[in-house]
Amino acid sequence: MNLLPSRCKTQMTTLRWVIITVTMMMMRKGESMRLDLESGTTKCISDDIKLNSLTVGTYSIVNPNEAAPHLPPSHKIFVTVTSPKGNSNHHAENVESGKFVFTADETGDYMTCFVAPGHRPPAKFAVDFEWKSGVEAKDWPNIAKRGQINMLEVEVRKLLDVTDSIHDEMFHLREREREMQELNRSTNSRMAALSLLSLVVTMSVAGLQLWHLKSFLERKKLL
Repeated sequence: MNLLPSRCKTQMTTLRWVIITVTMMMMRKGESMRLDLESGTTKCISDDIKLNSLTVGTYSIVNPNEAAPHLPPSHKIFVTVTSPKGNSNHHAENVESGKFVFTADETGDYMTCFVAPGHRPPAKFAVDFEWKSGVEAKDWPNIAKRGQINMLEVEVRKLLDVTDSIHDEMFHLREREREMQELNRSTNSRMAALSLLSLVVTMSVAGLQLWHLKSFLERKKLL
């Protein structure tokens, strides 16, 4: 009699871990990309980051000639990272590679821009860029090494962090939903007021036209 509930409990536990694992994979905020730049051009990448989330970005210019120890003089970039309110979180000039690490003090779209300064003749090159935020931004191998814990414990800590992220995301979505509902109510109220005003203006104009027509007919002694 106790076998069926135990089996169901095991299946539910397995299903729960599968859901958490899939959610963790879906919530990975890591982007690795390659950007093609040309002298005198700018390319920007944005990422929606929540308040107090750790974010890490690394970038480097791809060497077009692996046999050469140094990059050509034309292969330099300016890199800036700005917050949603325009505050600077990272700034680098005439670099070949770099890294930025910061904790978001605002919620919204953070913008990373790569600027290739002008050069004659124009040069084309690629930039490898990796941007992580949230759980994926943490250096888990070093955390495991410093804490002298095994990888299973690291994965458990990841799952706990993902759970916290899901919890925060749910509250964030609820807040956004509340803001949207307030916006909808405000918009509906304004539309209703505008419709009422339009109706009043229309009736006033119609009444004025009738009065004018009646006055005209009375002057012509047609009424």
